[in-house]
Amino acid sequence: MTPQTDPAAGAAVKAADRAHVFHSWSAQDLIDPLAVAGAEGSYFWDYDGTRYLDFTSGLVYTNIGYQHPKVVAAIQEQAATMTTFAPAFAIEARSEAARLIAERTPGDLDKIFFTNGGADAVEHAVRMARLHTGRPKVLSAYRSYHGGTQQAVNLTGDPRRWPSDSGTSGVVHFWAPFLYRSRFYAETEEQETARALEHLETTIAFEGPGTIAAIILETIPGTAGIMLPPPGYLAGVRELCDRYGIVFVLDEVMAGFGRTGEWFAADLFDVVPDLMTFAKGVNSGYVPLGGVAVSGKIAETFGKRPYPGGLTYSGHPLACAAAVATIKVMAEEGVVANAKRLGESVLAPGLAELAARHPSVGEVRGVGMFWALELVKDQETREPLVPYNAAGEANAPMAAFAAAAKKQGLWPFVNMNRTHVVPPCNTSEAELKEGLAALDAALSVADEYTA
Repeated sequence: MTPQTDPAAGAAVKAADRAHVFHSWSAQDLIDPLAVAGAEGSYFWDYDGTRYLDFTSGLVYTNIGYQHPKVVAAIQEQAATMTTFAPAFAIEARSEAARLIAERTPGDLDKIFFTNGGADAVEHAVRMARLHTGRPKVLSAYRSYHGGTQQAVNLTGDPRRWPSDSGTSGVVHFWAPFLYRSRFYAETEEQETARALEHLETTIAFEGPGTIAAIILETIPGTAGIMLPPPGYLAGVRELCDRYGIVFVLDEVMAGFGRTGEWFAADLFDVVPDLMTFAKGVNSGYVPLGGVAVSGKIAETFGKRPYPGGLTYSGHPLACAAAVATIKVMAEEGVVANAKRLGESVLAPGLAELAARHPSVGEVRGVGMFWALELVKDQETREPLVPYNAAGEANAPMAAFAAAAKKQGLWPFVNMNRTHVVPPCNTSEAELKEGLAALDAALSVADEYTA
């Protein structure tokens, strides 16, 4: 699709937005949203005809890119047949989506509870865990994000939690492993794993194992920094949960459905949780959908006992039809294998080359189409490029980097001291190289703020 220019239409869209749309996570008077005219594949464009390579995948959900014709057609076909129906009934799109998801989840996570997105999937996973165990507390990591609803944001371990933190939500935070900024004075991955597990077990002991319903972790934390857990850590958490009768919940809202070069990131670590949340990539975000994959033992709890929860649009037909089409596209077009192959052959070496050239890059980490560059003032001291949770003038270096990327035709995903490289999982090798070249130019701007 060729971008068409229509500045007047863009101005009208922007004016209506500024007059009536209340944006999330924003000071309303301080933002200037781009008016988007269209999108296709890995690109989107504005009304002036400026095209951007999207290295954000929307909000890390367009795993098959924008406007995939097979998914668009499936939504249109479902709309012509049955636009909506209540969740208490069995309908083809819902049943087939659940079957296809269950075929790909690890272990016996064979029952699918549908939600409208990732945050409410986390809400329901926690509710299931508490009801299953009869215990009140949930342990969650710092450097995490689990959603914007009340329980999910209290589980979150970054500053987005602070304004809504009730302090009475039954959440206890702990430190998960992150060797680059280790809280355990570790020098090797083996030390980081052992000390992080010791810290978690000590937390369990001091909180009281009999009070803890669940431990929830992002399999690979997303917006908190794409920090792959070191070898043995997730298996160790699984063992602790088994030992103390705690439900193990993995949040795969961001990491699932091909993002890591596997259907689910749990497959990278050979670990099976009791509950697993998903959303985003399940249908590339074309229609809102999320859910909880439920193990046999949790499902059995509600075999004769009603589960006290539901949503009006649970398993919405349009969303489920989009999920069915998306999963089939991913299988037929080798999207998961593409993410794995190009992650290994293009992104890993390409980002490593950028790190070697730019003093502003402290660390590169990731897998598949799921990467982060940690930006620093000083590679030796690892001082962050901007202070933790910086805003305004204090965040000027990151703002300058983001502006430079956009000037190069790349729409970046920046969060605190990181830029995330999270393009669609079916992005081509040529598009990735285009993005790496744009990143190279933008990082030269970040270099200006280094020691």
